[in-house]
Amino acid sequence: MLNESELATLRNRFKKDAEFLMQTSTSGDEGEKSQKEKDAKPLPRFNRHSVFWIVASVGVTYYVDFLRNIMENEDIKSWWFNVGLILLVICLSLAMFCIVYLEWFKGIEHYDHEYPAIPPITTAAFIAASCSFNMALWPVWSFFTPLILFTQFMGVVMFISLLG
Repeated sequence: MLNESELATLRNRFKKDAEFLMQTSTSGDEGEKSQKEKDAKPLPRFNRHSVFWIVASVGVTYYVDFLRNIMENEDIKSWWFNVGLILLVICLSLAMFCIVYLEWFKGIEHYDHEYPAIPPITTAAFIAASCSFNMALWPVWSFFTPLILFTQFMGVVMFISLLG
């Protein structure tokens, strides 16, 4: 076993080595970050991914006659559809509150730190709305309903990302 002085020497050596490693890794990270920041380019607004989802959404809207079916089809379960609409309005209202009021007017970029309950409530409202819409529209499109609604959702999200 090591005696007291050998143990102290070993401890000091590891402490010096650790300090040296921390100094070199910290200075290396700063140079690396600045180089990465210099090389970073903003992503282009129009990319294949966005265009694909927008075109797919327009195609699905046309092919399944989405808007006419929503307005005129009597097979839709209206109670589930109304619940989905209410939850979607809640979700969109919270999103608009965060984007328009908190970010644009108040200048709060990290609103999830100021109002930590908003992201989980918005997420829960959106998930519940999508489940409600799937239940309401299942009699119309059967097992294609989740695919149709997901395509519509992705098309809207990609279109909004092009606007901002």
